[in-house]
Amino acid sequence: MENDFPSLISHVSIGTNDFDRATRFYDAALAPLGCKRVMEHPGAVAYGRLYPEFWVQVPIDGAPASRGNGTHFGFLARSRAEVDAFYQAALAAGGVGDGAPGPRPHYGAPYYGGFVRDPDGHKIEACFWDAALDETADA
Repeated sequence: MENDFPSLISHVSIGTNDFDRATRFYDAALAPLGCKRVMEHPGAVAYGRLYPEFWVQVPIDGAPASRGNGTHFGFLARSRAEVDAFYQAALAAGGVGDGAPGPRPHYGAPYYGGFVRDPDGHKIEACFWDAALDETADA
């Protein structure tokens, strides 16, 4: 039972003030990670590899969407190349770089990530944990 779910998180949602722009951005930025639209409702799209994990939506209360200071969303990549491709696709789709892809030794030797701001200003990241560099794996 312990390994039935690959993730601790069921899903997260972010708000947007320009739904069409946001979904075009995430269609492009998440494709290199093997993610696609897996569910849609009026004003809401869910992305994932197999099931809805990341929602982009117009706020249900009708108030303007805003981003959280200190909040960011990290997407798992299967390789450094996927992190690089995510970063380039996100920039090409209208994102703004917030930390080019590369090692982040302060997160651990195996960590490789790239950070982008989406068109609404949300901070997103793709990251890869290179198990071959994990010195704690045999501990």
